[in-house]
Amino acid sequence: MVSRCRQFLLKTVAVSLFGGLMFSHSSVSAQEPIATDEQIIKPEVHRRDVHLADIDTENFEIGYYAGSMSVEDFGVSTVQGVRFAYHLTEDVFLEASYGKTETRESSAERTTLISYVDDRTLTYYNVLLGYNLLPGEVYWGNDLAFNTDLYLVVGSGSTDFAGEDRSTLVYGFGYRFLASDWFSIHIDMRRHTFETDIFGEAKKHRNLEYHFGLAVFF
Repeated sequence: MVSRCRQFLLKTVAVSLFGGLMFSHSSVSAQEPIATDEQIIKPEVHRRDVHLADIDTENFEIGYYAGSMSVEDFGVSTVQGVRFAYHLTEDVFLEASYGKTETRESSAERTTLISYVDDRTLTYYNVLLGYNLLPGEVYWGNDLAFNTDLYLVVGSGSTDFAGEDRSTLVYGFGYRFLASDWFSIHIDMRRHTFETDIFGEAKKHRNLEYHFGLAVFF
């Protein structure tokens, strides 16, 4: 009888311990989520390759330009010239330019039939200081980006017209588009101011010039 009681008690204790272990395991499993290496949300990010056209490591720039020049009292004529620039820093540069245009008859000459100018060729050379005011970028499609600059220039030079050289103040602004790391496109506006006495009295000429140019770095 005693032996049967012991067996019954042992079985009861064993069942209780086993049940307790199962309950404890199920509680832990319910509280702690099962770790998994599989990512539930897989974002699909398509990265694009963008090529930036930077200024070449060389600091010298040489180019050719052509456009229109309004010579006060002598009409609007085609102008063309060459420019040479040295970039001191990324924002500051020095520029030397030489241009030439053939002027027309003035309104006074057409009215009086008197020629005041024997040589109608106007030439000039300037030395300017430039500053890149607003650097930026232009995007072409999804894969290409080009650097640009909006810059200011100011300086002085000399204008040869009607047989005399005249000291000239020059200032203006321009826009540069870098098509590659060695090739650039320019659009410029310049004002040339000098004093002349072609018609018998001193007068300031303010000649406005617009031109389009191509340049290379070397």
